Order: sequence, then C-alpha cells, then structure tokens
Amino acid sequence: MTPAERANPQVISGSRKKRIARGSGRSVPEINRLLKQFAQMKRMMKTVQAAQVGRKGGCVSRSWGGRL
Repeated sequence: MTPAERANPQVISGSRKKRIARGSGRSVPEINRLLKQFAQMKRMMKTVQAAQVGRKGGCVSRSWGGRL
C-alpha cells in the first residue's frame, strides 16, 4: 500500500484491490477483511493513545506499583 492508501484506505478502488489480491495470492474478500482490521486497529490505537495522554503517567500501571 502506498502511504496515501495507508492514511486513508477508503481511497482503494475495486480494481486496485483486485491487483493487490492477485499480487499477494489472496482473494478480494481477504483484502477487504484486512482493510477492515487495519481500520479497526487504527481506531483502537487512537483510543489507547488518548487514554495514556489522559493518565499523564505514561505507560506505567498503577496496579503494579509502577513496576513493569
């Protein structure tokens, strides 16, 4: 995927998905599933990042007494 496609996977057309699938030896539904998972992980990482910023303690867990 190009950097523009990674930033916004919705811009990938059907013919591009076919080409990606053919080049990787996968089917188009598998490519669609991968893109859906990619978008889901992107949303999850934003949520995790926002939680860490809101905590102001970095990634240190308080339940472990600051030890990781």
